[in-house]
Amino acid sequence: MAHQAGGQRSALRSVPERSEVRSYLQDYATLLEAVPFPSVVVDHCWDVVLANSAFQSLFREIGPHPTAMPGENFLRFVLFHPEAPAVLGEHESRWFLPMLAHFAAAVERHGHDHGLQAIRREIAQDPIMEAAFRQGLPHWIRSVGEAAVEHDGAVRPLLHPDPRWGATECRIVGETPRTLQDMGYTRLTMVLREVRRPAPAPRRRPRERRTASHLSVVPAPEA
Repeated sequence: MAHQAGGQRSALRSVPERSEVRSYLQDYATLLEAVPFPSVVVDHCWDVVLANSAFQSLFREIGPHPTAMPGENFLRFVLFHPEAPAVLGEHESRWFLPMLAHFAAAVERHGHDHGLQAIRREIAQDPIMEAAFRQGLPHWIRSVGEAAVEHDGAVRPLLHPDPRWGATECRIVGETPRTLQDMGYTRLTMVLREVRRPAPAPRRRPRERRTASHLSVVPAPEA
């Protein structure tokens, strides 16, 4: 994958060494680069295998983070990066909670995966996130229904750094061919929509630690 520092063609990372697999993914990277919308290929831990230039452009103003860069692991970015709400509109309800639900499902399927277990430990270290995972998430799913958890077909708000888009929406389209499925990968494309919203308030860098005000599904402590 071409990292945030630049690059015109996606490069492969953390993929099998078999020549036929690498050859397929190299050609798929060329296909991905031809897509005008942000598009990304991830594994079951949401480690990014491939991402096109449009994906990089969407997150080009995101500051550094040791473990949660969008071009490294998109799940970690949504859950842990303090600047995620600067790009992912209505972050908690439209991005954070659906992604947390997908993480919970992944843990059920791949419970012994070291990468997923590391994320689970990081959630447990934050009392607010742990409460959201254990208590808030089940309540939220019951309230909104299982359909709200799905990525494919969902329309979600974005704050694109390119002023030609600005505050807009994307429809997330899952389009994973059989070959990628057999490798354990998933492809998602954010199809930007021609929707204009009022200009957002000037961005302020979010605080490094989330508080209850960031996660409304977590009840406020009683006085």
